[in-house]
Amino acid sequence: MPELPEVENVKNGLTKLIIGKKIMAVDILWNNIIKDPSVEVFRRELEGETFREIKRRGKFLLFVLDNYTLISHLRMEGKFRLESSGQNRTKHTHVIFKLDNNEELRYLDVRKFGRMSLVAHSDLQMHPSLTHLGPEPVENNLLKSHLEHKFKKTSRPIKAVLLDQSIVAGIGNIYADEILFLSGIYPGRLAVDLSEEDIVILHQSILQIMAEAVNSGGTTIRTYSNAYGLEGSYQNKLKVYGKAGEACSRCGHTIEKTKIAQRGTHYCPSCQVH
Repeated sequence: MPELPEVENVKNGLTKLIIGKKIMAVDILWNNIIKDPSVEVFRRELEGETFREIKRRGKFLLFVLDNYTLISHLRMEGKFRLESSGQNRTKHTHVIFKLDNNEELRYLDVRKFGRMSLVAHSDLQMHPSLTHLGPEPVENNLLKSHLEHKFKKTSRPIKAVLLDQSIVAGIGNIYADEILFLSGIYPGRLAVDLSEEDIVILHQSILQIMAEAVNSGGTTIRTYSNAYGLEGSYQNKLKVYGKAGEACSRCGHTIEKTKIAQRGTHYCPSCQVH
C-alpha cells in the first residue's frame, strides 16, 4: 500500500489543494526521506518554486514545479496533508513545505519508508525511478499484444509477473489477487503457459479492476487515506484479498491463502483452477 488507485486519488486531491501555491521554505526532519540530490540542495532549490501540476506514473507522484519535478514514492504508509502553519505537527511528520499563504504541505510517514527526489524537467524521463516502468493499466495504454510479448519471455508465476512494475506499472498485491480471481486464473500458473484466450480475459480484468478501484477512491486496509483524510471504499468490493477462510462469493468454496513471489496470495481453489 498504496497502489496505483490510491496514488491516483492522492494526486487528484492534492491537485485541488496546492496548485498555484509557492514554496517559501522546506524543513526536513528525517534526512533519509530525501533520496536525491543532497538534503541541502533539495531544500535550497525548492525555495521559490510553485506547484504547477501533479501527475502520476505507476505508484509515483510527480509534482511539477517551475524548474523541477519532485518525485515522491509513498511506499507503505506515506501521506501528504495540507495544514495551517500553526497546527501542531505529529511525531510522524518528516518533510514540511512552507507555502506562501500560512499553510504547510506536510509529509507524514509512520515507517519512514517513503522517498523523494528532485529532478530537473529535462532529466525526468532518465531518472532511475521511472525508466523501468511498464505501461499504465488503462485503456489505450496497456495493450494485449504487450502482455503476450512479455509473457512469452518468462516462466515466472503470473502473480509475480503482475507485480513486476516493468511489465505493468502500478499493480500491487491487493489488485493482483483481485485481477486473477476475476480472470479465473490460478496465481501460481506460469505466465508462459497462458493461452491467447487467457490473456484476453486477463487484459480485460486488469483494466476493469484498476478502473473500479480508482473510481472507488482506492482500498483502505490499514491507514490509507487521500489528501483530504478520506478513506477509500474498494475494500468493500474485494472478492479474495484478505478473505482466507471465508466462502467464495462465486462458488461457495473456501478462499485459501498461500505464498507466491514472497507475497501472501489469496485465491479460490475451485474458481481458479486453470
